[in-house]
Amino acid sequence: MRVCGLVLAAGAGSRFGMPKGLARTADGTPWVATAVGMLRDGGCEDVVVLVGASADEVASLVPAGARVERVPGWRDGLAATLRAGLAAVADGEWDVAVITPVDTPDAPAAAVARVLGAVRSGAPLAQARYDGAPGHPVAIARTHFAALSAALEGDRGARPYLVANGVAEIECADLWSGADIDER
Repeated sequence: MRVCGLVLAAGAGSRFGMPKGLARTADGTPWVATAVGMLRDGGCEDVVVLVGASADEVASLVPAGARVERVPGWRDGLAATLRAGLAAVADGEWDVAVITPVDTPDAPAAAVARVLGAVRSGAPLAQARYDGAPGHPVAIARTHFAALSAALEGDRGARPYLVANGVAEIECADLWSGADIDER
């Protein structure tokens, strides 16, 4: 099974006060580098970082070996970014895409591995959950790339599609909180 990770880092981060793709941890590590490392360490052979707002600056923070995809319609919302990511992996030999937003710098590689384990066991859609609340990462099998892409709209993510199609929810609260960071 060939797995590619997608880092959603195209938004302007209006509540955050700047594009989250430019954010750094307390020790100065770019969040985007943390996300790429987490996906790689969790089992992704390749990683694509989707950029939009401040695209050049965010792209400059992407670690060597990860690919950068520009999202021309990033202002249209999360759906445009996710569609661009699915298009980037649909043309390759990828069986699964693992999706994470850039604003979860505390997410461990073990969460990726756990969600991928569900896909390897036969679940075509798997999503981490934290004390029952849905979160990231999310794994999507190739058989769902086109249908999910067609179902996306506006500033909504994949959750409605995942629920409608019987997503396997994988508890990961023992690994970390699952919280994304919306404010500085």
